[in-house]
Amino acid sequence: MKLKTFNKPTLIVIAGPTAVGKTKFCLNLAKKYQTSIISADSRQFYRELKIGTAAPTEQELQTVPHYFIAHLSIHDYYSTSRFEQDVLQLLPSLFQQNQVVIMTGGSGLYLDTVCHGIDELPDPDPEIRQYVIALYEKKGIEELRKQLRILDYDYYQKVDIANYKRLMRAIEVSLQTGMPYSKFLQQKRKKRDFEIEKYCLVRPREILFERINRRVDEMMENNLLQEAKQLHPYKKLNALNTVGYKELFQYIEGQITLEEAINNIKVNTRRYAKRQLNWFKRDPNYQYIDLAANEF
Repeated sequence: MKLKTFNKPTLIVIAGPTAVGKTKFCLNLAKKYQTSIISADSRQFYRELKIGTAAPTEQELQTVPHYFIAHLSIHDYYSTSRFEQDVLQLLPSLFQQNQVVIMTGGSGLYLDTVCHGIDELPDPDPEIRQYVIALYEKKGIEELRKQLRILDYDYYQKVDIANYKRLMRAIEVSLQTGMPYSKFLQQKRKKRDFEIEKYCLVRPREILFERINRRVDEMMENNLLQEAKQLHPYKKLNALNTVGYKELFQYIEGQITLEEAINNIKVNTRRYAKRQLNWFKRDPNYQYIDLAANEF
C-alpha cells in the first residue's frame, strides 16, 4: 500500500478477516502517518475479553493511540448506533491533529455504521428483552421464528432464520414500538463530512486457515481456558456468545472434551472468517491488499 498525501480529512478503513494481520498492518500504517487507530472490532470493546479476542497488547497500545479497545464491561449495553455516535463525536478532534485517521476491524456492520450510518433504532426495553430471552430459552429458536412471522413477515422472509440474535432483536423492536422491525430498515446512506478510503486485507485461504489454527493454539498457551473459567458464570451475556468462549464453556460443563473444544474453536473461527470476507465482498468500494505478496 503506497502512502498518499491527503488534503481533506480522510478515514482510512482497514478491514479483513480474523487473523489476517490487521493489527500489525495498522500499527505500521499509523506510525507512518503519525495518527491514531479506531477499533471497530466489537469483541475487543470488552475489557474482560483479552485473550480470546486477540486484542492489541499493552505495548502495542502504548505505541499508537487506540480508541474503543477495552472501554466497556461485558455487563454494559452497547449497540452499533451508539458506536456510530461515539466515533462521529471523536473524529473531529482527531482530524484537528491529523488529516488521516485509521479505523480497523473485522466487524463489518460496525465499519459500515460509521461509513454510511444506521437506521435509528430504540434502545431495548429491559422487560421486553427479558421476555424475549425467556421465550428463546424455554421454547427455542422455532418459537422465535413463529413470533417473527406474526410480527413482521417481510423481515422474516429476508433474515437469516438460523441467527437467533437477529430474530430476538427484530421481535424486541416490533413489540416495543408496535411497528414491524422492517419499517426501521430503510437503508438510507448518510453523507459524511470526511473522505473515506476502504481497504480489505486478504491472504490465500490455506495460509489464513493456518494462521487461525496457530493463533488458537497460542491463545490456549496464554491461558484462554483460565479466562473462560472466570467468565463462565456470565455465559448468558450477549458479549460472551462468541467463538472461543462458548466452546470452552461446553468443555467446562462436561459436554465435550478439551481437545474437541479446541478443534471446534478452530473450525468455527474459520467459518467466521469466511462470513467476514463475504460481507466485505458485497461492498465494491473495497480495494484488496494481499498480505502474502505485500507485507507492509
